[in-house]
Amino acid sequence: MDIGMNRLEVGVSRVDITPMMGIKVRGYLIPRFAEAVLDPLQINAIAFAAGESRAVLLSLDLCRIGASDAVRIRTFIAEQTGLPVDAIWLHCIHTHTGPEVTSESDDVLLQEYYQMLRRRCVDAASFALADLKPAKMGWAVGQAPNVAFIRRFRMKDGSVQTNPGVGNPNIDYPIGTVDERVNVLRFDREGDKSVVLVNFGNHPDTVGGCKISADWPGFLRRTFEKAIDNTFCVFCNGAQGDVNHVNVNAKDGDFNDMFMDFDDVSRGYGHTRHMGNVVAAAVMQVYDKVNYVDVENISFLKRDIEIPTSVPTAEEAARAHEIVALHEAGRDAELPYKGMMLTTVVAEARRMVRLEHGPDHFDMSIFGLCVGDFAMVGIPGEPFTGIGRGLKEAEGWKLVLPCCLTNGAEAYFPMKDAYDEGGYEARSSSFKAGVAEQIIEEGKMLLRDLRREIDTYR
Repeated sequence: MDIGMNRLEVGVSRVDITPMMGIKVRGYLIPRFAEAVLDPLQINAIAFAAGESRAVLLSLDLCRIGASDAVRIRTFIAEQTGLPVDAIWLHCIHTHTGPEVTSESDDVLLQEYYQMLRRRCVDAASFALADLKPAKMGWAVGQAPNVAFIRRFRMKDGSVQTNPGVGNPNIDYPIGTVDERVNVLRFDREGDKSVVLVNFGNHPDTVGGCKISADWPGFLRRTFEKAIDNTFCVFCNGAQGDVNHVNVNAKDGDFNDMFMDFDDVSRGYGHTRHMGNVVAAAVMQVYDKVNYVDVENISFLKRDIEIPTSVPTAEEAARAHEIVALHEAGRDAELPYKGMMLTTVVAEARRMVRLEHGPDHFDMSIFGLCVGDFAMVGIPGEPFTGIGRGLKEAEGWKLVLPCCLTNGAEAYFPMKDAYDEGGYEARSSSFKAGVAEQIIEEGKMLLRDLRREIDTYR
């Protein structure tokens, strides 16, 4: 392989993290417990090296890992591998059919799973680092049409609803537009499999129920690797806070393999396969026509920021306690809401109870990892599409890949307008209006700092 000025090395690994049955499943406000396995959950790890600098990204088939547990796991990986903590990324794809992850529970299954997971994270990182081989990198951007849809709508009465239901005659128009771009990084390694790192923003919430699944990202990986020989696929979810799979104008064959779930959202494992196929096809569109570039250096940074929180008034908190008490007692029928509106009201009430006594701000970090002229921005929560677009416009980079739920899980980061408009995401968010715009600004500062650091090597 002619690598010229290229100094890049890439390694990969894959380990199983499928949980035991009976464990709590994360993703909804109703209790669920694992009763079967549709497909296994995995850690798909990719390690980068250039000269003395090394970093590793672990993509986990989980819904979320809280910031404190993410720090604990990353610190454990650092102790076992010798990597700096900031060179270790834990990214959750956000499947809604994966287990709860916490070290702070008396539940025996949750304790056992957490201990297993932290060891498997070390295994995945160690295996990927041991697999490092000289690699040539290419990049391209594909398109995945008609699988991601804005899920917030202005209704004809002027209100805003999240997931108002397929064919709802009261829908006026969607609030926002979808980013259908699929970022693709391809790494051709000496004497081994080629690796693709895929970045696309959409909620993996298409399965439903109590059966364990990696949702459509799992199908994406399997479909691509089956279609293109001698490849290894890693997925990182992008800015997905306000988009999901629900086409409110669905008709005819759009309903194949789907059912109407408890929250008025249509789901189905067959549709999960369809979505994975479409995103895999977007990668295949560009796989053979990537633009190859030399990579001289990799770098990583963390930026600490302070985010104002959405503290309720005393009156709001009092009503919130009533709503939460009814919900936890199984008395949702006594609340004047149904479907997604019920989910919205309960989530908002839980936020108010949680923040009744403050704090007035959260300390949070965002993370940067660059491979040559390509940067990833890790955000510890669920950013709206507007955040992804804002970061992709940062100057000085060939491609910016926004990655949600990285090294933490601080819920939704809605755009400022969403707070005035309403809807599930803004009403349940722990943060005041302006958080999205702050993340864009701070993210661009992080990218400028990364750019300067990379340029010092040249």
